[in-house]
Amino acid sequence: MRKQDDTGGLPFMKMHGLGNDFVVIDRRGQHAHVTPELARALGDRHRGVGFDQLAVIDTDDGADLRLTFWNADGSPSAACGNATRCIARREMDLTGKTDLTLRTERGVLAARDASDGLTSVNMGAPILDWAGIPLAEEMDTLELPIEGFPVGTGMGNPHCTFFVDDAEAVPLAEFGARYEHNPLFPERTNVEIVQVLSPTEIRLRIWERGTGITLASGSCSCAAVVAAARRGLTERAVTVRVDGGTLMIDWREDGVWMTGPTAHVFDGWLTPAFLAAVS
Repeated sequence: MRKQDDTGGLPFMKMHGLGNDFVVIDRRGQHAHVTPELARALGDRHRGVGFDQLAVIDTDDGADLRLTFWNADGSPSAACGNATRCIARREMDLTGKTDLTLRTERGVLAARDASDGLTSVNMGAPILDWAGIPLAEEMDTLELPIEGFPVGTGMGNPHCTFFVDDAEAVPLAEFGARYEHNPLFPERTNVEIVQVLSPTEIRLRIWERGTGITLASGSCSCAAVVAAARRGLTERAVTVRVDGGTLMIDWREDGVWMTGPTAHVFDGWLTPAFLAAVS
């Protein structure tokens, strides 16, 4: 991928994990000032590039990479599991490494080559206490005082997981928008609709905070499996069926591991005129 040149343009990559799509800016060795305004403009699928999340790569003294994430509405996000996997896959392909460390606001995450084109990332231990998620007040996170009694979980970002008999029957656009802004979640929340298919398989539909309906989400998949296992509905190693495909989630002693495919779709170049219009 070309580096920034004296014309003032900026290179980027487009990637996705199961249709959960990202714009990625590799800021190593170049200057790129990323702002909420730029994130919103880039996220516009009609006037920008379009994405579920924007990821920015920087160098880090204590890890192979440092990652910063933005939602499509310009708000920051501490975690983005599928983008982390996509970027880890590219870095492993470039360097020949099979194991990496990536620093995020969630902490330093481990990634590894899972063979057969799959990539695994350890998203860290789930946050199960009300203050860490965070919730507005002290309560039992296993049954939140909301209609449907969802489970609250933190994966570096907040999650609200509902269990239903038929995931397809839920009007996700209206349901997700309503619960994203529930006052129990002072930082808003991701919303997951889960139908348990067996002790080792779930169907998951996703509303992401700051983005809306997405085809997949790594952190949402992790939170859904943690919630299901805590409820005793599934085991801790579960196949997750999302709209974009399949992820494998394994809640182990050292954290929640997520494994799945990635795709680097194309490289592009933001023009100086586009950058000037949103500066």
